[in-house]
Amino acid sequence: MNFLYNILVFVATITLFVLKFFSKKLRLFVDGKKETFSKISNLKNEDVIWFHAASLGEFEQAIPIIEALKKNNKTFKILVTFFSPSGYEIRKNYNLADVVCYLPLDSKSNARKFIENVNPKFAVFIKYEFWPNFLNELKKKEIPTILVSGILREKQIFFKSYGGFMRKSLEAFHHFFVQNKVSEELLNSINFKNVTIAGDTRFDRVTKILRQDNTLSFINKFKNEQYTLVAGSTWKEDEELLVDYINNKASENEKFIIAPHNIKQEAILELQKSINKKVVLFSDKKGKDLSNYQVFIIDTIGILTKIYAAADVAYVGGGLNTGLHNILEPATFGIPVIIGNKYDKFKEAVDLVKIGGCISIKNKEELTKALISLRTDEEDRSLTGLLNKKYIKENLGATNLIMNYLKDKI
Repeated sequence: MNFLYNILVFVATITLFVLKFFSKKLRLFVDGKKETFSKISNLKNEDVIWFHAASLGEFEQAIPIIEALKKNNKTFKILVTFFSPSGYEIRKNYNLADVVCYLPLDSKSNARKFIENVNPKFAVFIKYEFWPNFLNELKKKEIPTILVSGILREKQIFFKSYGGFMRKSLEAFHHFFVQNKVSEELLNSINFKNVTIAGDTRFDRVTKILRQDNTLSFINKFKNEQYTLVAGSTWKEDEELLVDYINNKASENEKFIIAPHNIKQEAILELQKSINKKVVLFSDKKGKDLSNYQVFIIDTIGILTKIYAAADVAYVGGGLNTGLHNILEPATFGIPVIIGNKYDKFKEAVDLVKIGGCISIKNKEELTKALISLRTDEEDRSLTGLLNKKYIKENLGATNLIMNYLKDKI
């Protein structure tokens, strides 16, 4: 199986090189990886702590640890690698990292060259990034490695009869910090006992949001003290349901802020044209009396967290098809959260739906029912939001557990 895996990596390398000419995202992915080795050359002979995250959501789980490390010891160099362009492009200028780059494809030669060049003092993998050749090189070099905010599922290859080579790669991890009991039991079942249920570091990350200044004057002018729904990281499937509600069921005193995942001009204009209420774009707000508009489309990135602070209710996109986005950011403000019905891979969503702080919908009828109920029943809205706030408070502390482990090893 190990031989077959390496053949597949080789085929993937060639395939991606060809496909990049037909996809901007793949072009970013392939060309970005070409720059990796020149970037990491700046770290030669340095004490490096390496963090690897698949994409933006996983990187959010690394941030509390990076911040804590930088606070306690500023001499270490921080290397952050991403697999996905969506993570790299947004966080390539992260100020606490000394180098941010793509992780090369997981070939034996790439893994050997990368580890030899970086020679990290410590490696931190986030959630569910398991690349066997990189892990085998870390093990060979006896480089301490941990998994943070890990999630494991029975369907993964580690727990299959044919997954021996992947199980062996897990031996690189000196410790597994996982989110739940299921992950611990699964690792125990394949004889890994070096496991701690630490929870998710994102809880520590989002609770800090409440201590920052979340005021945005233009959002306050738009809201004008009226009931406001903030829809964050929406995809086309989400927007179709939201637009139906806005056009046909919304109260005149109800306001909407939509921050789409895709902010390409053509997609933004298509969304704008589909709405029959007064709409203003972030990029076109200058000189306008924002209080006169009912819908505000945010065609920029980097301010969604602060916008959630102005919400009475939040809708978080991705749960109808592509993959649910971060629901903890709005939840930390103590407001109800609405999501799509495909959320079973997200522990926090499963938990919040179960306790009633998060409402799952699958079609426009269910969305309309939820939005009308939350808009008209202020007491229920408040109680629902408090469930989210309480849940986040009860799940703090993962960063401290991990830092207590690291303090004797770095």
